[in-house]
Amino acid sequence: MWSMQDDKDETTVRETIKAKPYRVHLPGFVSDEEIGLGEAVKRVTYAMGIRPCGSCERRAAALNRWVVFTR
Repeated sequence: MWSMQDDKDETTVRETIKAKPYRVHLPGFVSDEEIGLGEAVKRVTYAMGIRPCGSCERRAAALNRWVVFTR
């Protein structure tokens, strides 16, 4: 028998099993610390004079969860 509790349990399981970000090794490009794709895009757009907004922050957070650049 299906219940609302079953949906909550399934959602909790999905949230706890999070995929690790894909790691891209770029020697010489990245300093000793890791940098997410969203942070890299944010730095480039800021350098071009584009000010970040709320949706830019959400986009950067999502991209950081997907791809991380390491040395």
